[in-house]
Amino acid sequence: MQSRILSAFFIVAAMQPLLATDFYVGTYTANSTSKGIYHASLDTQTGRLGEVALAAEAQNPSFVALTPKRKFLYAAIESASGAVAAYRVETDGRLTLLNQQATGGSGTCHVSVDRSGKFVFVANYGSGDIACFAVNPDGTLGKRTGFARFEGSGPNPARQTAPHAHAVYPSPDGRFVYACDLGTDRIWIFHFDPATGALAPSDPPLATVPGGAGPRHLAFGKDAAFVYVANELGRSVTAFRRDAATGALENKGTVSLGTEGVPPTATVSEIAMHPSGKWLYVASRSDNVIAAFAVASDGKLSLVQTAPAGVKIPRNFAIDGGGRWLIAAGQDDNRLAVLPIDPQTGRLGPAGDVQDIAKPACVVFMEDP
Repeated sequence: MQSRILSAFFIVAAMQPLLATDFYVGTYTANSTSKGIYHASLDTQTGRLGEVALAAEAQNPSFVALTPKRKFLYAAIESASGAVAAYRVETDGRLTLLNQQATGGSGTCHVSVDRSGKFVFVANYGSGDIACFAVNPDGTLGKRTGFARFEGSGPNPARQTAPHAHAVYPSPDGRFVYACDLGTDRIWIFHFDPATGALAPSDPPLATVPGGAGPRHLAFGKDAAFVYVANELGRSVTAFRRDAATGALENKGTVSLGTEGVPPTATVSEIAMHPSGKWLYVASRSDNVIAAFAVASDGKLSLVQTAPAGVKIPRNFAIDGGGRWLIAAGQDDNRLAVLPIDPQTGRLGPAGDVQDIAKPACVVFMEDP
């Protein structure tokens, strides 16, 4: 009788929806009380945040990325010398440092992982280049397999006198790599060899955004048929149709986040697609808002809402796998804030629960993609 009761209990428990999901936060430790990478959880039913705990000590692990199976985490160590660190994800949420590699550039600001989990990509803002590293079976970073240094400049004399690689992304199909270069207003496109990790310029080798817009980060649309680029300096989003066969990007137009009442210091930070593919979100700093766009079947964007981010200087945000919550990271007010997402309209509600954390720069969920 007891075994039947226990069996029934486990069956019912298995049918219950996941009530909490874990996430990691990269931070800035310079001139800060932060000590490195932090771990916390989100109650996906209530939007409540769990306690924020230190997962691993590190110097300026500003951006972090997880492998598809969530066994390993990689951090961009943002410093003059430039480095990327590898960690093993432990069952209790802590991170164990495996090794660290020099990136070959300076000001490492972004890191991503390919769909196989066998390669890690980094972008070096200071030196204007990207690199690719092989991942060993134990999660450690192996040899550098690809490297590309950019050339050129843009019309903004304060920010675009040289290339500034701000982010690098492998395509979902694993065949191409896209790099946002804020300094030259270009999206560099590379063929990627998943067997060797080599990078080779595509044909055409680049796409452009409006002069002076300063591309920062990008997001893939549903089925990767479209690519959306967040323009930091232009406070806008440029939409591209993506050719799956060649990797080429066809510019389909740029949409502004709006200018009325916006301080001249406002700049775009992060961009992310809703799991449904119906809405796109873009954060803007100084005016401290997150814009929500509706995504049409032809890839076109229409502004739905510009909502308060609930934090000061929202450097980054992430959306949970269920698409119900958005966590914004406030770099200047040292906290995380949870915003609800309306499942019917994609609109953001007022910020709810908050948690203190020094200089948060990146949020990444542990949920499987």
